[in-house]
Amino acid sequence: MLERMMSMRRGAHMEDDEGDEEGIGDESKTKKHLSIATRITNYFTRTGYLCPIIILTAIAIFTISSFFVTSRDLLCVSSVSSFDRLSRSRFFGLDGLESDFGSLGVPWCRSKQGKTVEWTSKDLLQGLEEFVPIYETRPIKNNMYGMGFDHSFGLWFIARWLKPDIMIESGAFKGHSTWVLRQAMPNTRIISVTPRHPEKYLKKGPAYVDGNCTYFAGKDFIDFGSVDWKTVMKKHGVTDLSRVLIFFDDHQNELKRLKQALKAGFSNLVFEDNYDTGTGDHYSLRQICDQFYIQGGGHSCFEDSDEARVRSRRKSFWEKAVDTRELCGPGEAWWGVRGYMRDDFNHTNKPISYQQHFQNSRFVESILDVYWELPPVAGPSLTHQTRYDPARAPSPIVEDGRFGLFQRLGLSRLEKSVFNGYTQMVYLQISAKESS
Repeated sequence: MLERMMSMRRGAHMEDDEGDEEGIGDESKTKKHLSIATRITNYFTRTGYLCPIIILTAIAIFTISSFFVTSRDLLCVSSVSSFDRLSRSRFFGLDGLESDFGSLGVPWCRSKQGKTVEWTSKDLLQGLEEFVPIYETRPIKNNMYGMGFDHSFGLWFIARWLKPDIMIESGAFKGHSTWVLRQAMPNTRIISVTPRHPEKYLKKGPAYVDGNCTYFAGKDFIDFGSVDWKTVMKKHGVTDLSRVLIFFDDHQNELKRLKQALKAGFSNLVFEDNYDTGTGDHYSLRQICDQFYIQGGGHSCFEDSDEARVRSRRKSFWEKAVDTRELCGPGEAWWGVRGYMRDDFNHTNKPISYQQHFQNSRFVESILDVYWELPPVAGPSLTHQTRYDPARAPSPIVEDGRFGLFQRLGLSRLEKSVFNGYTQMVYLQISAKESS
């Protein structure tokens, strides 16, 4: 756009030059009524300085106008949030926030055959238009510490697309995710595995309890890995386990959950909190796949590196951005969280070597058929979110600058706070390791 503006200005200057030359050529007709400007022009024409003066004037006009255009664009971005977006835009360039996405790498796990999901960005946009009015009817308006809009949409979209015969969730909190699953599949059975029954939260405020849900909660709670799923599935008449969708929002080591799901024969999994390297309270798929041999993976602990400088600067703009000092633990251990494999809401914190971390990624790749991270619903100049760092996220469904689309989808009607919960929700398809 800036180049088009430059060419338009240059074209205008060239036309002005031609007009000046026509006036000079017809000098005899205006000699008796020459203005001061015309006399000055004639003087520079005779002395040969006219062209340089015109060129210098054009450059000055272009520079001044470019400054005002730049200032206008930056001013629009600076109004996005309480963070210093004006300085941020000056540092990251005039492309706006969109150019930030993935600039520090997005280490997607590698699947066995390179398969991906069936849905497209067009499907996601159509889904957004349908989901916004549904989300506005949610019973838990303030779902603090629970899912925000991005992940609610992701779970609803995946469940509706797959149309499973039964849905299992591990971790329900107040029941918002149960409600989301119910909106996607009104008549499908749900099994909820959660330590505290959602009805307990009704005493303090809004919660959701589903009438067509089997709860392993409260006194009946059994951890997902200890449930006899073969018996449970038989009880519900489910014979094809590929028709089951598992949703994990229990803040447990995702490698552990992956192995448990594989052992039970399940293949379609969604992990809600797929934390980036250096963040979170449990070992995630995103952390496991953050490897040097994967595009966008691997990190340097050298404080004078380019990555360190970029990370340091971004820390002042995004709450969940991680600088090199936070990323790296003793012995330059950057994997997991400072060389630790966290589990159970960070109540278990086990150190692992890089070799162990590397082997974990190789195992995941050996059973992984599809890996797909939910993109942010919209860019931060639209949502006004200030938490996740776009440099470590895939490009949003609605890109920065597309306010008309953002508004048409109904997203502008939502509170800004609902967009602050993005943590790279991921959908997986897995199958047993192929025998060599």
